[in-house]
Amino acid sequence: MTEADTANQARPSLSALGQYIKDLSFENPNAPNSLVPRENGPNIAINVNVNAKQIGETDFEVELLLEGKAGEADDVMFRFELIYAGVFRILNIPAENIQGVIMIECPRLLFPFARQIVADSVRNGGFPPLLIDPIDFAGLYQQKISQMQSETVGNA
Repeated sequence: MTEADTANQARPSLSALGQYIKDLSFENPNAPNSLVPRENGPNIAINVNVNAKQIGETDFEVELLLEGKAGEADDVMFRFELIYAGVFRILNIPAENIQGVIMIECPRLLFPFARQIVADSVRNGGFPPLLIDPIDFAGLYQQKISQMQSETVGNA
């Protein structure tokens, strides 16, 4: 083995082995009434979640869940739910950093594809495409860590 081979083996690496729609749902419950143009735009709510599980020694499945709706109560224009997932291989990253890579970098790589699927689904439902703003996955991860720490302190 050459010195270059040894250096390449020790280099940290994150590889996307595959990406796929795990679940997709789009509802237009009040059509055709919901398709009538309105003066005011609808109230749009979007929830984001990230789940991950280890599926091999160096492989992880990461799920990006996007749920949203436009409208309120009985006047829902549309709702969607997307679970977009990827399988990632993580090599030569210290164990203490793997969780951050999985919960920040992997969903960051998945997001543009999931965003396009949502935009296309909303457009195909008869509405203007919904272009979700970029998501701060590092901030979401920090919130989740803080929430887990306060729950641990509260239970102690």
